[in-house]
Amino acid sequence: MLQVLGQNVLNALQLGSVYALIALGYAMVYGILTMINFAHGDIFMVGAYLSLAAAVFLLGLPFKAPLPFVFVGALLFSMFLTALLGVTVERLAYRPLRQAPRVSAVITALGVGLFLENFTLAMLGPQPRHFPGLIPMQPWNIFGLTLTPLQVLIILLAALLMVLLDLLIRRTLLGMAMRAISYNRPIVPLMGVPVDRVISLTFAVGSAIAAAGGLLYGLAYPVLDPYMGIRIGWWAFIAAVVGGIGNIRGAMLGGYILGFVEIFTPVLLPASTYRDFVAFSLLLLLLVFKPTGLLGRPMFERV
Repeated sequence: MLQVLGQNVLNALQLGSVYALIALGYAMVYGILTMINFAHGDIFMVGAYLSLAAAVFLLGLPFKAPLPFVFVGALLFSMFLTALLGVTVERLAYRPLRQAPRVSAVITALGVGLFLENFTLAMLGPQPRHFPGLIPMQPWNIFGLTLTPLQVLIILLAALLMVLLDLLIRRTLLGMAMRAISYNRPIVPLMGVPVDRVISLTFAVGSAIAAAGGLLYGLAYPVLDPYMGIRIGWWAFIAAVVGGIGNIRGAMLGGYILGFVEIFTPVLLPASTYRDFVAFSLLLLLLVFKPTGLLGRPMFERV
């Protein structure tokens, strides 16, 4: 019984790490613009496809590239291009609507997501794509638990990226500017902070982290399709709300909570089809008793 519990905890940590990486993008954008970027799940999907393209290219080189080199190359390539995609979306789609009613930005975000889905569908076709294995899958047996190098990589790399992001937010001038804009955006330009540049960098960082999540997801669940970002994006959004939308550490916590919900629901209930029901019920109960999420704080409007 303990071995089964431990194995499911490892699986939940693996899945929760991916959810946490994607949820960070929702939290960062909402924390600065108080806007929910519903296209973020599809940005994650684009990042996964860019990782696939880079991995296939590097594996097809005339010389046999080492798998760690292929992994790092695919990671950096997808993070860079997805960051550019995030900046482009912010510049062309969201910045012109910054003074518009909030519902306009929400509708635009949904439209951007639909555009990314259908553009990918038109370019690559509807058939699922298989992600090549870049990490050795030889399992290790430790105290009766089956642990793979891929699980260790996903958990440790996700933790490293989240720690680096937390340090960026709390210890750098860019992070100070992000927190200042989140606290009082109208007054920040008077202090010499380039608001537009900071917002663009926020989209770049959030999109790059989502691309890293796309690569890790592709390695763990190696079937990609143009609509994969819809469900994963919604679960990551729930994770951000559960943890406290706009709170970076809350998004991390919410990602792991949703990972445990998805893994342990089939263990405790008779069918895996209850996973969505349990996740949305958890969200509903949390919003009833703690509307700001686990680590969120109420926002006051200055008049």
